[in-house]
Amino acid sequence: MNYFSYFSEIEDTFIRRRGKHLMLSPMDWALIESWKERGVPLHVALRGIEHSFDSHEAKKRRRTVKSLLYCQEEVEAQYAEWLDSRVGSQDAAPDSEDATSQTVFSRDVLLQHLNNSLERMAQLRDSRRADDELSEALARATALLTEIRDDFSSSAHADARRLEESLSGIDRLLDDAIRKTMTPEELASATNEVEGQLKPYKRQMDKAALAQTRTNLLRKRLREQFEVPRLSLFYL
Repeated sequence: MNYFSYFSEIEDTFIRRRGKHLMLSPMDWALIESWKERGVPLHVALRGIEHSFDSHEAKKRRRTVKSLLYCQEEVEAQYAEWLDSRVGSQDAAPDSEDATSQTVFSRDVLLQHLNNSLERMAQLRDSRRADDELSEALARATALLTEIRDDFSSSAHADARRLEESLSGIDRLLDDAIRKTMTPEELASATNEVEGQLKPYKRQMDKAALAQTRTNLLRKRLREQFEVPRLSLFYL
């Protein structure tokens, strides 16, 4: 990631999760620069931002997040944990008990998943000829996955929870890009198809479950249309 990509990726993730366009303040830019200068890896900063918004949404707060400063504490916490994960990384054996104690997946399985996902993203990126939102997102996803894979392969601890948070953030990026790439007519057609699948079950489901199922089915339908695989570890 070059200097400007670091800034733009953080800005885009913050704006995307906030839901409304908001120009970053000089204080926000200074904060990003401080993370960059201190060596906070991009994927760690993005994971902190994603986690901050996840927590905010879970608490159903009415106030909107107006500044990147809201995410600072979580990014710092994520960075501190990342630094801890590097301790002994040069000496620890990849298959040591300590390296796999934090996950039900072995290091080899997780690394293979990252390599397979990276290979698939690179193939999709190279095969697309359109200059659209999805093409840009695939390029960004490939760059982020490369950083995550390289970081994971050299870390002392195989932390699947942190890895999942990073991969889920990229999944959101791709889902948003797919929607923006489609025409309103194409999106409406896919939505109607999903509604047809749900129709027999609507009376049996409460509103929350119905809404979540609708979202999941539509996401699956669009992913299949564009042949974009899910990165989440739940699909291992």
